[in-house]
Amino acid sequence: MIFQDNIIKEYLRNVYFITGTPCGGKTTVSRALGAKYGIPVYDIDEQFAIHQAKSDKEYQPNMNRQFKDADEFFGRTTEDYQKWLINNTREQLDFVLLDLMRLSQNGRIICDCHLTMEQADMFTDPSRVVFMMREPIDLVEEYCDRPDHQGFKDYINSATDPKVAKTNCNETLMALNSETYRRVKESDFCWIERDNNRSVDDTVKLVEKHFGWDSSYDPEIKEVEKGSDLADELVSFVENSSWDEAKEHIADLIRNWEFTDWETMFAAVVDERIVGMVSVMKTDYYPLPDICPWVSCLFIDEECRGHRISEKLISHANAYLRKQGFDISYIPTEHVGLFEHYGYHYVKDIVNYAGGTDHLYKKEL
Repeated sequence: MIFQDNIIKEYLRNVYFITGTPCGGKTTVSRALGAKYGIPVYDIDEQFAIHQAKSDKEYQPNMNRQFKDADEFFGRTTEDYQKWLINNTREQLDFVLLDLMRLSQNGRIICDCHLTMEQADMFTDPSRVVFMMREPIDLVEEYCDRPDHQGFKDYINSATDPKVAKTNCNETLMALNSETYRRVKESDFCWIERDNNRSVDDTVKLVEKHFGWDSSYDPEIKEVEKGSDLADELVSFVENSSWDEAKEHIADLIRNWEFTDWETMFAAVVDERIVGMVSVMKTDYYPLPDICPWVSCLFIDEECRGHRISEKLISHANAYLRKQGFDISYIPTEHVGLFEHYGYHYVKDIVNYAGGTDHLYKKEL
C-alpha cells in the first residue's frame, strides 16, 4: 500500500520535527521544549531496538545487518559505512511515521530525528521543522564525550586500534554531514547554528518562536464558580464577544448559574484577562437526552487565536470529566477537520432545536 505525501502530512499535523547534524543540540532542545510545554518527545534513536525487533531481513536488510565485532564494524570503507547509515535511517522511517501518526492524534508531539530536507518537504510543513546545526568537525570526539553516549565510546575502544576506528567513524560522519550542513544553511528551512555562548533557554525560545508557540499566550485555565468575580468577568467577556448567535444565551446561563451537579465553565486567562472559555454540561442545544457529557460553549478571542488555547481548554475540560467518572465526551460543531486534531472522531450529523444541522464528535477519555 502506498500513501500519498499529502495524506501523510495531514496525519502528521501535530508533529514538530527537530532534526539537523550530529551534536547540533537537537536532543537537548527537544527535551527542554517538551518539559516546558508538557509535550511528549519521541526520540527515534531510543526506538531503534524496538523497530529492529519488528523489522524483516528481506525488507529492512540494513537494520538487520550483523557485525561480529568493532573491527568489522569500523573496518568498512567510508563509502560503505555512509551508505549503511543512510539506509538504516531510510528503513526505520516507515516505523517512525506510523508511530507518529498514532501518538500525535490526541495532541502535539516533538520528534527528535534525522530528517533530510527532501523528507521534510515530503512529510511536513516548513513551519513544523527546525534544523539544529553544528559544523561537522571532530564529531566523534564530541559525541563520545556525552554521558548518554558512553556505550558507543566503549564500542570504539573495543576495537584493536581505537584510533583507527575513531578516524574512520569521524571521516564517515564528516562526509555524510558536510554537504547537509552547507545545503541546509542555503535553504529556506529554519536552521539554528549551535552556539555555546547561547543558553539552552535562549535556543528553546528561537525554536518555539519558529513553531509559533508564544509562551506569552500560555493561559491559566480556571474553573468558574457561581457568583464569583470570575463569573462576572466571564459574563462581560461573552457580552462583548463576536459570537452573536449564542452570546445572549451563554451570558444568561452564567448570570443565572443554570449549572447543576458537576456542570461548570472554564475560562482561559492570560495576564488577568479572559481570552477564552468552554463548558461541560449534561445537555446542549440538541434534543438528544441520551448523549452526555457535552463539551460546549467553546470560544476564543479573535486576537488570541492560533496559540492552541482551544486545545488547552478542551484538554482541561476532559481531564475534569475524567475525574467525574466519565470515559467519553461529545462536541457539537459546524466544522470538519478541526476536532480530529484533538482526538475526536465523527459520529453523525445532528439537528439542533433551531432546525440547523451540525456534526457530532466524540472522544474516549
